[in-house]
Amino acid sequence: MSSAERLLSRLESTDVWEGFKTLLPISSFVVVFGVAFGLAAVQTGLGEISIVAMSTLVFAGAAQFAVLKLWGEHVPLIPLIITVFAINARHLLMGATLYPWLRELPRAKRYGVMLVVSDANWAMSMQAFSRGEPGLGLLFGGGIALWSSWSLGSWMGIYFGSAIHDPVSWGLDMVMGCFLLAMVVGGQKSLRMLIIWIVAACSSLWAYWCLPENSHVVVGALAGGVLGAVWIEKKNEH
Repeated sequence: MSSAERLLSRLESTDVWEGFKTLLPISSFVVVFGVAFGLAAVQTGLGEISIVAMSTLVFAGAAQFAVLKLWGEHVPLIPLIITVFAINARHLLMGATLYPWLRELPRAKRYGVMLVVSDANWAMSMQAFSRGEPGLGLLFGGGIALWSSWSLGSWMGIYFGSAIHDPVSWGLDMVMGCFLLAMVVGGQKSLRMLIIWIVAACSSLWAYWCLPENSHVVVGALAGGVLGAVWIEKKNEH
């Protein structure tokens, strides 16, 4: 492995701390959604320990909200598993994109990092890699910030959730979408990337209208990923 590759795969305590601080601003909004989840879970009938344990061990906001819709006296196990898998299937693709850098880590570290991967820290780490900068600190440190905020917010929601019972009415549901859009705009700019994003967006919209719920995430990612893999950009030789 070259020195440049070792640099990109670096995961030191200073990198983790910098990643943690970088993701703290977006984490403040994650706390608010955690509060909303905690309140919704209480209203659904989950106990305090179950709520905190779910957010701490699962750390999957959209999937956890979806589970609440299926929760009841008789939980439909198979539909619940299918729903959660469909929502979180994008993590399979995230893991694949991160593998070139994660493979240099010991197995325990590799899986430890993946435990806290979410949309925001994945996007920021991939942007760092595209600039030729180390991104694993952003991935892991930022993931810890997001995970801590989600867990804290869920706990707060049990006791103080009535203060923010509907984050959508505050426009907070747009924060993560705008953040990820900013990552796209700030990334590599070329005709190839523009077409890939257009194909991914159109495929996702089609799946949203025509396929089962939550499948649009996977369809859009696969469409853009396949096109990106097939359409290899030629590097300029000097």
